[in-house]
Amino acid sequence: MIPNLLWTALFLLPLAIFCYRYISLKTVYILLGLSFVPVFLPNSFFDAIQLSRSARFYKNIGVKYINAFAQNGSLINAFMKRKYPGFKVVSRNRASVRKQYYQTYFFEKFHFSLFIFFTTMTIYAGALGHYYWILTLTVCNLLFNVYPNLLQQYVRVKLRSAVAH
Repeated sequence: MIPNLLWTALFLLPLAIFCYRYISLKTVYILLGLSFVPVFLPNSFFDAIQLSRSARFYKNIGVKYINAFAQNGSLINAFMKRKYPGFKVVSRNRASVRKQYYQTYFFEKFHFSLFIFFTTMTIYAGALGHYYWILTLTVCNLLFNVYPNLLQQYVRVKLRSAVAH
C-alpha cells in the first residue's frame, strides 16, 4: 500500500501542480470526466489495442524491468515472501488465475484513462508554450501510464493460456 501511494504521489504531483497553476478547476473536471470514458469500454477494446500476443515483445521493450516497481511487482513480492513465506499474488488454482487475468483489464482501463488525461494536459502545456511542463508530463505519463498498461498486457499474455483451459 505504501509503495503504491508513493508511486502515485510521485507522478500525480507534477500533474496536480500544472493543473493548479494553469487551468481552471472547471476545465480540469470536464477534461478528467471525459478522460474516464474508457473505463466503460468492453475488455474486447483493450484486446484489440494490445500491442503483441508475445511475452518476448514486452520483455524486449523493458516491461519486465518496470514490473520490479509495480504495486504487485517483483520487489514488493520478494519483500512480502520474506516477511510471509507462504505469500503468493496468484495461487495455482484456476479462480485465482482468472481473477488476476481480469484484474489486468481494470488496471489497464484506469491507466488508459489517466494516459488520456495526461496527454490532454501535455497538449495544453504545449499550447501555452510551457516546454518544461511538456517534458515533465510526458515522462510522468510514460512511467505512470504507458508502461503500466504494457505491463497489464504482458501479464495477460502470460496468463491467457491458463485462463483459456
